[in-house]
Amino acid sequence: MSMKLPPVIAVVGAGHADTKTAELAEAVGQEIALAGAWLICGGLGGVMEAASRGAQAAGGMTIGILPGTDRTMANPYIALAIATGLGEGRNLIIIHNADAVIAVGGEWGTLSEIAFARKVGKPVVGLLTWDLRRPSGTPADIQVARSPKEAVELALEAIRRRRR
Repeated sequence: MSMKLPPVIAVVGAGHADTKTAELAEAVGQEIALAGAWLICGGLGGVMEAASRGAQAAGGMTIGILPGTDRTMANPYIALAIATGLGEGRNLIIIHNADAVIAVGGEWGTLSEIAFARKVGKPVVGLLTWDLRRPSGTPADIQVARSPKEAVELALEAIRRRRR
């Protein structure tokens, strides 16, 4: 029996976030839940915790893919915590289980997730994140959003295009 799963959107960003970035991430999580999609992230603090908090507050599903071996290390807004013991290698698991990626702010780990997503052909939407160009100077195929709502709308539209 085949079951139609809702879209899964990864929210990636730094493990420590300033107030503005956390507010944006929380709003992204809320918009994901309101759209009926599931949120997947690294399950820890910063952007991951803020996005999970927003999704949970709006009644959404939150999945945390943890770098360590202890599921109890997930932030309190994760409904399903998956311990991997893979450290930063868990970033690939996040990307492979997402239909699209929204990067909010970010540091080097976020950059790796953006790169993995583009490498495997997953759409990436950026909200105040890395401004990337190829060595030729052309843009790196990251859609730029001006708001949390637009970020989720762009991600969902990219998912719809891929599913056609």
